Amino acid sequence: MDIRQLRYFVTVADTLHFGRAAGRLGMTQPPLSQSIMMLERELGAPLFVRTKRSVALTPFGAEWLPRVRAALDGVNALPEIAHQLRDGTAGRLALSFVSTADYSILPLLVRRYASLYPNVEITLTEATSNVQIANLLEGHGHVGLVIPPPNAALPHPLSYLPLVTEPLVAAVPESWLADGTLSLSADRLAPDSVVSAPLIIFPRQSAPAFHDLVTGYYTAHGGQARIAQEAIQMQTIISLVSAGMGIALVPASLRNLARTGVRYVDLAGDAPILETGITWRTGDTTPTIERFVSIAREMAGGSA
Repeated sequence: MDIRQLRYFVTVADTLHFGRAAGRLGMTQPPLSQSIMMLERELGAPLFVRTKRSVALTPFGAEWLPRVRAALDGVNALPEIAHQLRDGTAGRLALSFVSTADYSILPLLVRRYASLYPNVEITLTEATSNVQIANLLEGHGHVGLVIPPPNAALPHPLSYLPLVTEPLVAAVPESWLADGTLSLSADRLAPDSVVSAPLIIFPRQSAPAFHDLVTGYYTAHGGQARIAQEAIQMQTIISLVSAGMGIALVPASLRNLARTGVRYVDLAGDAPILETGITWRTGDTTPTIERFVSIAREMAGGSA
C-alpha cells in the first residue's frame, strides 16, 4: 500500500460515496474503485460494504480508519517537523553538567532554553568534568557544563565558553562553631583555621581542576590539605560536613543547598575563584546545539 491509497480510503470513508469521493480527489470513479479494491486485497479484508444504493464501512474498516487518519496526520506534519529540526526549534539536546552547576547557572540556562524552544527534548545527565569531556570526544552527548582545566585548555576538537565565576566558601559543621573547634573573625574563616581542619573534597581523578583549586589554597597559605573523605557528588560532600567529618571548600552558590548542621562561611582574604562554562564539539553544527550556545553567549554577556 502507499500513501495515495490511504488518502483514497479516508476520502471514501468521509463521503461514503465513490462518486463524490472521486470528485474531491480530482479523479474519475473507476480508478478510485479499483485502487480501493487493490487495497482490500492487500489487507485481506473488505473495507466497505457496497450496494447499488449505499456504501458503508465494514466493522474492520471502521476500526482501521482512526489509525489511518493518525498515520496521515503524521505524514502531513512531516514538512513542518523537518522545518523545525532544520531550524533547531525541535529535536533533542543531550546536556551533561557538574554537580556544582546545579546550584548556579544550570537552572537559569535550562529554563531560558526550554522557554524559547519547548519542542526540544532536553536530556540532563550529571557527570564530573573529565567524564563529560571524554564522552564528548567519543561523540556522545551534545554540550557539557564543566569546570575547565587551567587556562581552559580543553583538548581538540572541543570549544569552550566561560559562563560564571564565583568564589569558594567554607562549608563547616555548625557543631564545630558551637563548641569552639572553629572560630570566626568578623563572620569569616581565617586561612589557618581552614588549613588545620580535615578536608572533604572531590577525588582528583574525577575533578582535577576543582581539586587543584582547593588544595592550591592550602599550599598558598603554607599548609597541606589533610583529606578526611572524598566524594564525587556535592550533595554527598555537604552531607559528610553535616556529619562532622570535616569542612569543604565549595562554590558560593552552594548556599542554595541548605542542609541541617551545615553553615556556609566566607573565607577571609582572597578566596579561590571557580569558573564554570560549557563545552561542545567545535565542528558540530547541529541546530539545537547552535541555539543553545547562542543563548549561553547571551547569558554570559549579560553577566559580564
